[in-house]
Amino acid sequence: MKLTQLRDLVAIVEHGSLRAAARQLDMAQPLLTRSVRALEKELGVELFERQALGMTLTPAGRLFHQRACAIVNEVRRARDELAQVQGDGVGTLVAGLSIMPHAGLLPSALPAFRRRYPQVQLHLIEGLFPDIESRLREGSIDFYMGAAPRLQPAPGLVMEILFSNTRAVVGRKGHPMAQFNSLKDLASAEWATTSIDYNASEDLSRLFARHDLPPPKVALQAGSALSLMVALAETDLLAMLPRQWADFPLTAGTLLVIPVREHLPAPDIVLIRRPDLPLTPAGEHLVDLMLRSAPGQNAAA
Repeated sequence: MKLTQLRDLVAIVEHGSLRAAARQLDMAQPLLTRSVRALEKELGVELFERQALGMTLTPAGRLFHQRACAIVNEVRRARDELAQVQGDGVGTLVAGLSIMPHAGLLPSALPAFRRRYPQVQLHLIEGLFPDIESRLREGSIDFYMGAAPRLQPAPGLVMEILFSNTRAVVGRKGHPMAQFNSLKDLASAEWATTSIDYNASEDLSRLFARHDLPPPKVALQAGSALSLMVALAETDLLAMLPRQWADFPLTAGTLLVIPVREHLPAPDIVLIRRPDLPLTPAGEHLVDLMLRSAPGQNAAA
């Protein structure tokens, strides 16, 4: 079994077809086909079901793919680590971030990271832990930083609480409720939500219920920060967002925080990764920079 065969299998799964994988790997499609056939012959099982629209893993293929991903990604990480330790700052770093690190930590950390590691290709994935858990386990994502999930990760991942956080009510500049100062005053507002790993509308309702208020009307659910920014900037919708949103440079001219007096708790900000796969120097540096970008927080990293 060759490492290139494992790489080829992972590429086919990632891109969905032999043609797309061959294009990505810059190799002839017949060579890729022979690589997979030879691997299947050695293992004695079929790894793929060949279909008109692409290739899908068989049950045996799904099991083997998990192991192959871990091997391919760890070899990639090992090469990157050696290069970075020797001063040749090349490689790839893949980070999963929720909205809070995107808005509150990344803007200050990214320029310093690019100065230190200009040759490292940085992949940033906007998402929440449940969305990227499987890729963390297989090693294709180096770490997750963001809102803590409701449940502890299953064995195989370690979660470190970095700091606690709070939320704020956010709306457009010029919002007709901009001068209100309590949730009760906002009872008639319509809301936009994002989600953590449960129904975000229920989460918002629970927060209102703590203050003996009826459930708010949720008019829009956004799956990304961009969708949420557009919705808030162009309508009278409100949202409950991490308090760092108030200083987010890209929305400073369009959005504002409505300063309600109630305490609005938010999930802790955590770092989740595989304990058996240490971060590369570039990964450690990015995590450190992002924590330094949270002044006044009791960061523990």
